Amino acid sequence: MLELLERRRSIRKFTSGVLSDPQVKALVHAGLLAPSAKNRKPVELFFVRDRAVVARLADCRDAGGDALRTVALAVAVTADPAVSDVWEEDASIAATQIFLEAEALGLGCCWIQVRRRPCGEGTAEDAARRMLDIPERLSVLCLLAIGFKDETKEDYDLSKLDQSKVHYR
Repeated sequence: MLELLERRRSIRKFTSGVLSDPQVKALVHAGLLAPSAKNRKPVELFFVRDRAVVARLADCRDAGGDALRTVALAVAVTADPAVSDVWEEDASIAATQIFLEAEALGLGCCWIQVRRRPCGEGTAEDAARRMLDIPERLSVLCLLAIGFKDETKEDYDLSKLDQSKVHYR
């Protein structure tokens, strides 16, 4: 697992390759297997393979959504606040598991924050909800841009980890 974490980097440039059904199914499973508080499972995932729709999702943020313009797949990670008062944490865990499964499959992924981000006169959350017809009862945490990497980034160097951030008692 540490080797996977060492090589996992945010990828913002993608090739035109199309994900296979088994790859998408593995990503779905990774999200659905995520733990949640009290096992309430408030998370709902919207997988978008239509490249035209995915590219338009880049416009749901004033800035920072460009990775969506060329990617093969977008995943909107949402949750129902009425089901769990810690929906943000539950959705973050699901998004992280999808992100890590993408890396395990040799794919690139970029987390694009939606919650609390602007879009014109409104919010990125409202824009994403409109574009994907997401029910009002669901809050949108983020979009994951997933596809074949068209950039290479070096693995993390464990010797450079800031050990001052770790406290032992």
